[in-house]
Amino acid sequence: MSELFEAVDALVASRSPLPPAEERRRLRTAHGLTLDEVAAALKVRRATVSAWEAGKTEPRPPEREAYARLLKQLAELYPAPSSMQEQAAPAAAPTTPTGTAARAEEALPADPPPNAAAPAENEDTQPRAPVAVAPAAAPRPARTSRTSSPRRPGARKAVPAGGTDARFENGSLAVVDAEDGQVLAYCAGGLVLDVPAKSLPSLVDWTLTEARLGQPKLSGPGKDADPLLVLTEAALERYGLPVTLTDEERLAGRIPEGHKVIKQLVRADWKLTKRGFGPWARIYRPATGSERACVQLCIPSWHALDSRHWGGAARLPQADLARVLGVYASRVMTPRGSTAVTGLELMTALHPPTRASEPDTNGKRHSEHNPGSLGKDPVDCAPCEAPDGHPLLANLPRFPVRGPAEKLFEEAYDWARPMTDAECMRRNLVGIDVNMAFAAGANGLVVGLGAPTQVKAPVFDPKLPGSWLVDLSHVDLSRVQVGKGKWAELDGSLLPSPFTPTGERPSGPAWYATPTVAYAVELGYEVRPLEAWVRYENGRYLDGWYQRLRDAYLATMADLGVEADLSPADFLAAMDGYRERDPQLAIVVSAIKATVKGGLGKLRERPRGEGWRPGEPWRALSRPTWRPDIRAAVISRTRINLHRKIVKHAAFTGDYPVAILSDCVVYAADGPSPLDFLPYRGGKPLPGGFKLGVNPGLVKHEGTQSVLWGEGVRERFEAPELNLARYIKDGTVTDADNGE
Repeated sequence: MSELFEAVDALVASRSPLPPAEERRRLRTAHGLTLDEVAAALKVRRATVSAWEAGKTEPRPPEREAYARLLKQLAELYPAPSSMQEQAAPAAAPTTPTGTAARAEEALPADPPPNAAAPAENEDTQPRAPVAVAPAAAPRPARTSRTSSPRRPGARKAVPAGGTDARFENGSLAVVDAEDGQVLAYCAGGLVLDVPAKSLPSLVDWTLTEARLGQPKLSGPGKDADPLLVLTEAALERYGLPVTLTDEERLAGRIPEGHKVIKQLVRADWKLTKRGFGPWARIYRPATGSERACVQLCIPSWHALDSRHWGGAARLPQADLARVLGVYASRVMTPRGSTAVTGLELMTALHPPTRASEPDTNGKRHSEHNPGSLGKDPVDCAPCEAPDGHPLLANLPRFPVRGPAEKLFEEAYDWARPMTDAECMRRNLVGIDVNMAFAAGANGLVVGLGAPTQVKAPVFDPKLPGSWLVDLSHVDLSRVQVGKGKWAELDGSLLPSPFTPTGERPSGPAWYATPTVAYAVELGYEVRPLEAWVRYENGRYLDGWYQRLRDAYLATMADLGVEADLSPADFLAAMDGYRERDPQLAIVVSAIKATVKGGLGKLRERPRGEGWRPGEPWRALSRPTWRPDIRAAVISRTRINLHRKIVKHAAFTGDYPVAILSDCVVYAADGPSPLDFLPYRGGKPLPGGFKLGVNPGLVKHEGTQSVLWGEGVRERFEAPELNLARYIKDGTVTDADNGE
């Protein structure tokens, strides 16, 4: 009888029900399995599994039973959305080979409510733009496959009430991969599109006419973001592009203009921008009216995603890479290049240089200056703001040595001092780091929008952005004003000067940005500028930029379990190991931070080869966003914000910093935690001092090392003023770090 039962079980198993072909692929990709992994487990060829998923063939016993078992277990882990379940009845017999055309259409789920977050310290209360909530990484979201239906190129559809733009319903970008003869586009949210394009020109056409990729404009007068395609190595091979660049191509930043793929694009009437076909290529046709025809390519294997800012994103599976870039795009903007380039482009996207005018007498609108923007034409900086080699300095020697009285030098702190005997008796060195320090420095900052005006012997105006030549050497940090009419006696020898990045006291007149001079007045000292370059046309140009990046940072940190309203102890606990909770979202956090610093750095971009010689203009000078004065003002305000907190802390506790590097400050403390030296009372921080929290401008724990470690490192390199803030995070110091 048992033999009969076994025969019956085998007969039933030979007809095990299987889900439709499109559901099989969804289940496999939802679990992150490759065709090779499934084929190896079932002891069949890769092409066989691919044919099962395409509906071209059906598995036969004994593989059918094992395949059905696999799919059943995956279906329990990743149940299909209800709309798919209604369409997808189990298939017991071989299905008709319908190929990719039979993929089910599925509506994307609506975004959940945005995360609420407390405002940054000392910021104005302002409305916030909604931020998307990132999909979870584990378990991986169910992924829907569907084909994109054709539509008229450029056709604009109304935006639904929920806020989703139908023109871009598949998201802002896609990771394109070739797999077993098929080309697939992995979009954010787990969506997978079939790509019928056989060549790169047809891929560009498909993207613009069928893919429904892109992003709505961030500002009323702005432009929609172009769709972004990320090409994997397999996709590069499929479309005839090199998987990696040669050394010569890497140095040039592009493949040769005579490459066969570029010739294909030219024959199809597509153009490339001046930077050519490189890691971040833009393929376009001249715009007709308001309609744009442009697609951007990102090629990770050509080092498009810098590991310093994107971590290991370039090595992620297709769907995971789409998730990382998709979250960044939804919260910041569609990447336009490096994080630095994107940071600069975000400024322009939020404040486009032009807008449409009111209709004239004939009912026509014209392009006009958009108030609050930098305009469409570049302006010259002041001579003191010009970096060495600038055309304004062409009459100077080739390698001039410009001192503080000739050159504005607003940079971040790099300062340290020997420890006192009392500090050496303490057990630990504890580093605290200001969250998004430069973003917080940009918040509410009034910057120049137009060209500078030279003024001789001006009266200082703290509300007027510009550069001021003034002597601040008389400011004595041993006695400073810490409130209206309230003075504090301090040990000035243990404090860095707020007026120089080295912390050294100035010795005479020097050029400073407005926030630096204003701080000298705040400390209770008179200032008498000798000269100034001021900007009467000004505004809070960076406010929207700050708010967008702040919201992106806070929303992503909240997804990682670090909320904005945590108590100090809970905040420190939440920050412990937060990156391991979702390594993909941790990559997004790093990219957001790099967008802040890189975008500000681009405001004073220097020559990048191209045969440049001192005294000649370089490419960046042609941008209206080449504004070294804005960069200087942000850095000045960031450094001053930090010094103000240091002074408040010293006046209240008698403790002074041992080292400062940019936005990291190191104190000697008896315990290993910031709570061992930050003066919290009843859970409330010192007003105007350091406060633990995730918001920009607040601080987090950077690292703790022993005092013996610090003294040992300084003794080892015979450098009593070695900046320990550089190594406080993990304590690792190498000979290379100190020039040995």
